[in-house]
Amino acid sequence: MESVSTYIFYFFTFLSLYVQVFFLVTFLENKKSIFKKHAFKNVTLSNYPSITILVPSYNEEISIIKTVESLLKLDYPKEKLQIFVIDDGSKDNTWSVVQIYKDNPTVKLFHQKNGGKYTALNLGLEYCQTEFFSCLDADSTVEPQALQKMMPYFNDPQTMAVIPSALVTLPTTLVQRAQKAEYNMAVFFKKVFSLIGGLHVTPGTLPIYRKQVTDLIGGFRHGHNGEDMEMAFRMQNNYLKIVQCHEAIVHTIPPATIAILYKQRVRWITAYLKNILDYKHMLFSKKYGNFGLFTLPSGVISVITMLCLFSFSIYHIYNFITQKATQINAIGISRYFNQFQFNSFNFDWFFFYINGITITVILCYILLVISMIIGNKMAEGKARFSMNLLYYIGIYSIVAPFWLIKATYNTLLSKNASWR
Repeated sequence: MESVSTYIFYFFTFLSLYVQVFFLVTFLENKKSIFKKHAFKNVTLSNYPSITILVPSYNEEISIIKTVESLLKLDYPKEKLQIFVIDDGSKDNTWSVVQIYKDNPTVKLFHQKNGGKYTALNLGLEYCQTEFFSCLDADSTVEPQALQKMMPYFNDPQTMAVIPSALVTLPTTLVQRAQKAEYNMAVFFKKVFSLIGGLHVTPGTLPIYRKQVTDLIGGFRHGHNGEDMEMAFRMQNNYLKIVQCHEAIVHTIPPATIAILYKQRVRWITAYLKNILDYKHMLFSKKYGNFGLFTLPSGVISVITMLCLFSFSIYHIYNFITQKATQINAIGISRYFNQFQFNSFNFDWFFFYINGITITVILCYILLVISMIIGNKMAEGKARFSMNLLYYIGIYSIVAPFWLIKATYNTLLSKNASWR
């Protein structure tokens, strides 16, 4: 059993290590184009296409005003900008709160019976008459030049959607600081996926679409509570190009506690696994380029690797505990601890045990640190190490296997993960 588990560990850890090295090499090959000279400076458009931003909201009375105000402060001609606030049957005072915009010519208000985020987005699309549209979650805010930085990517007529960088705003808890490290690293990973044409999600943090997209493939679908992921899968299925603009920044407020984070990630990963099943014909298919040959397989490998590592760790912890319990039971607890001569202990590097597993794990963590430093450079303009990475490693190493197990369970038994 031990040898089999070790081989499985090596196999999936090697694949994960390969993926991380691939990310780094791809980044280094494109480093100059990524850090182009205008990345963190003001840019000006020669043409301003019309755009509608959809803001679906459900019980967002606390954050909705801040979100809309950030959109009104966008450095973009107001005559070219429309903001649709769609209240999805909120049970709090969201609808009453947004009435302050009822006479604002830039903002239009919509109200519907609760039907889910994707139905709210589709309601907005019914009234959308602009060349482009976007979506923004009602707990997020945008930096004024976000649109200015994203729209030039549409100079390529093949580009059908552009996503920005989502960053954590003013983390106050250790859980949020861990997520800050994760979100910064995600900027790096998404850029690599963008470079190879393999983005698998257009998250609700101001993705911009050509209106033509809905004419070609239709509006949003439920997507197992992952409508933004399902839309990206469907776009890839129809060979529609998605790219990332890491220079554009959107701020979001992540879960503050482990319990809320756990519930969020169960929903995300359940949606991811179920969408892979829905689009399984794309998996390992050359027909869908790097999305089918790399993005989807690497995601599946990551989930399997985490589950294997967790099982491997539990197995060895169990063996260690039972072995020590047997020894104590045989010789007694006093004699067991008396065999350790702590007072005469002298450290010697000769006895420092390093094997293949240890080296592999160390390499994985080194690459993780490098990814975070690059992500910080791309997101904040500064290449630096942050203590947030330690919080990320500590919290996610313990909790992530459990939401992966739950999401896998949901997928295998066709159970839904709750939205709220």
